[in-house]
Amino acid sequence: MSKSKGNVVVPTDVLDEFGSDAVRYWATSAKLGADTAYEIAQMKIGRRLAIKLLNASKFVLNLGATENSVVSTDLSVLTNPLDRAVLAQLAEVVRQSTKAFENYDYARALQITESFFWQFTDDYVELIKDRAYGAAGGAEQASVLAALATSLDTLLRLFAPFLPFATEEVWGWWRNGSVHRAQWPTAVDVDGDTTLLATVGTALSGVRKAKSEAKVKQRTEVLSATITASESLTTQLKAGLGDLKAASNARELTLVAGDGELTVSDVVLAAPEDQPKA
Repeated sequence: MSKSKGNVVVPTDVLDEFGSDAVRYWATSAKLGADTAYEIAQMKIGRRLAIKLLNASKFVLNLGATENSVVSTDLSVLTNPLDRAVLAQLAEVVRQSTKAFENYDYARALQITESFFWQFTDDYVELIKDRAYGAAGGAEQASVLAALATSLDTLLRLFAPFLPFATEEVWGWWRNGSVHRAQWPTAVDVDGDTTLLATVGTALSGVRKAKSEAKVKQRTEVLSATITASESLTTQLKAGLGDLKAASNARELTLVAGDGELTVSDVVLAAPEDQPKA
């Protein structure tokens, strides 16, 4: 910035427009020792992240999650493979983020946490909504609630150095004290497949893409569809098939072992007149 060139940015204006968390997000995205340009686009991403964190937290807490829903040692409530998978993946995020901080690489810690968070909201939250509302029974609902509460508790601690105001706000909705006085999270030792969520999420995206291409609403029922994937991916899809069917509103999903990447084909959609009325 140069006064003579007239390109000086007044901090108060930026804070008023994007919020403190968004500006801090931009600053902490810069790697230690690297020159960093003033970037409005990065602040917009930070603002979107903070808002998404608030909205995702409301969803979890409105389901009835409390401090007692968080699991640490007794993992018996986690009866669903997808719930165990997301916490196993989160445990790895905690390990990697902690290691990054120990190496003073805070930008890397933010990147790791943020990448998981978007997968958590875009894939996991969408996949488990049916179970979260009790459609699969009490045990399945308890399992997903424990996974959601534990994930939220951990993510708030991980994001606290980067989004201090949003995380403090959410922390006060369901916990005592301050998130900034809470302990740094420790990895929950869960026996789960850390790649399961990504596989099921890819299949869900494939079904949704077919609906978008057909120019129908995402809630349109899928009468049948075929998912072709490698044998190992097919095994993963079987573990998350119940959630996948519910999230895609599919009556029948056929899994076929093959070679190459996961593909979704032969999607048959219900006619508009066959859709249940709202």
